[in-house]
Amino acid sequence: MKAMLAAGGTGGHLFPAEALADALRERGHEVELITDERARPFMDTFPASAVHLVKAATLAEKTPQALFRMATRNASGLAASLRAMRAMKPDVAVGFGGYPTLPPMTAARILKIPSIVHEANAVAGRANRRLARHAHVATSFPDVGGLGLAKRTHVGMPVRPAVMAAKRPYEAAAPEGTFRLLVFGGSQGARVFADIVPPAVAKLKEVDRARLKIVQQARPEDEERVRAAYDEAGVSAEIAPFFKDLPARIADAHLVVARSGAGTVAELAVIGRPSLLVPLPGALDQDQAHNASALAATGAAKRLDQGILSPSRLAHEIGLAMSMPDELAAAAEKAAGFATPNAAEALADLAERVAAREPLA
Repeated sequence: MKAMLAAGGTGGHLFPAEALADALRERGHEVELITDERARPFMDTFPASAVHLVKAATLAEKTPQALFRMATRNASGLAASLRAMRAMKPDVAVGFGGYPTLPPMTAARILKIPSIVHEANAVAGRANRRLARHAHVATSFPDVGGLGLAKRTHVGMPVRPAVMAAKRPYEAAAPEGTFRLLVFGGSQGARVFADIVPPAVAKLKEVDRARLKIVQQARPEDEERVRAAYDEAGVSAEIAPFFKDLPARIADAHLVVARSGAGTVAELAVIGRPSLLVPLPGALDQDQAHNASALAATGAAKRLDQGILSPSRLAHEIGLAMSMPDELAAAAEKAAGFATPNAAEALADLAERVAAREPLA
């Protein structure tokens, strides 16, 4: 079988595409990828026989100039996608969300290629809502809003092999032992954590600060001030703009403070770690808020909305967690129960069925 995958050029879209690509190639299928320029850092390691970079754009502002730029870029992306699809002649096309999937998935529709749209979040994004009218939808969450009457199959969120490799049982911190706190938020989320987490930690009891070992992602421009704040508080901390081994860092943590993107929620669940989730505010679809609520409903996480989050509130939550190792262990178990670790295989099964044009419920 030949499969053309389409994904926006960020980790949140590319990582599940990578997981599916690995699963398909393991079965002997050929895989190619269509994405945008932002994916260049991932191209050397993405498991595809070819990667096609195409132009795409979303509407940033409602002006004639912006509309013209969007139309021009998307027309160029559609033409390039049609060329790639005609050259490969895929049996199935699978889109993973983001506006750069609109040109290639539209090309698949024009060429009558059987298609799947994977929706990572608990509420469908705008691009996937449009594409779902003409494709079968694979969902990460059992219940997904915004899809209307679209035909759907719950498969879970495919995660990278590195995430599967990081899985191990949760070991609660000893009452007076080291407590490992991991803080990360992606490119859009690290700034608020740089502003709130260090002063929250400074408010903890001295005995709690002495137990802490913090690993925190911070933007390059925030790195030094975050490190200095922890030094002043007498807390051991490792600060960096990016961690290549993030799944292993999640597995090492007793508690995670993070945004609630679909990939983050899936990785926390597969690895099985308790978390304090701070959804990215201001999103039109409020996808991260829905994701955080879904995980919090199981008891695996707490949702803390940024609008009411203060250093004092966060200090209370961290201090409470540090005093309740048994409850954190129970939350870790509930997170693991929320996971669908076989999601990549389930999506590969679905891709094979859609390619064969089998009837689906």
